[in-house]
Amino acid sequence: MADHPILAGDIVKEPVQLMDTNKRVILGPGLRLQQQVVRASKCGQLKMKAPNTFWVDAYQKRYTPSRGELVIGVVTAKAGDIFRVDIGSSETASLSYVAFEGATKKNRPDVNVGDIVYARLLIAHPDVEPELVCVDSHGKKGKLGILHDGFLLNCSLNLIRKILNPKCMFLSLLSKELAFEMAVGINGRIWIRGRGVRETIAVGNAVLALEYVSNDKIRELCDDVGAYVQGFAK
Repeated sequence: MADHPILAGDIVKEPVQLMDTNKRVILGPGLRLQQQVVRASKCGQLKMKAPNTFWVDAYQKRYTPSRGELVIGVVTAKAGDIFRVDIGSSETASLSYVAFEGATKKNRPDVNVGDIVYARLLIAHPDVEPELVCVDSHGKKGKLGILHDGFLLNCSLNLIRKILNPKCMFLSLLSKELAFEMAVGINGRIWIRGRGVRETIAVGNAVLALEYVSNDKIRELCDDVGAYVQGFAK
């Protein structure tokens, strides 16, 4: 039965049992297949998503790039036609000036060192530097691009997964108390912009507190944050 703690190096029997019945198994982060044996590569909680996906849910801050994921980065340098972007991984990612909607050699995007960008990973491989784009497959930016103003939070990857979980009601409940914009990067970064500084700080504190709050206490957390901000407004 999945959903139990495991240590790095432990043999994980559940995926192998499915493989023995000739069923396809998907191994996620923290699991490796070696000579028909599945071992854990890090400590954490073994998780399973029916019918055949297994992974290790571990507390982690170092981000490992994966193709297609949405990340939030900070522009650290300009190098010719390429911007260097810090996404929290072991090396910086590259972002071409033509990776923006409508960008050409004559119409270059206004990107400066220190800007925060919301982008998608186009290339992510252990032997190649990550490459970002700020457009979708149709060349449209959608919600990607430069994030103006706002406040950038760094948090654990566990918290990001908790917020993005479809069963988590945090964002829907908090939006009933406060008006805000939020961009969530799977690399452990969250960008927040409220109506004012007070609202932005309140949302940021609520996000950081969420990591230590159980699901049945989320509504109480959101109510407390809303009451706190309303108390200042009076």
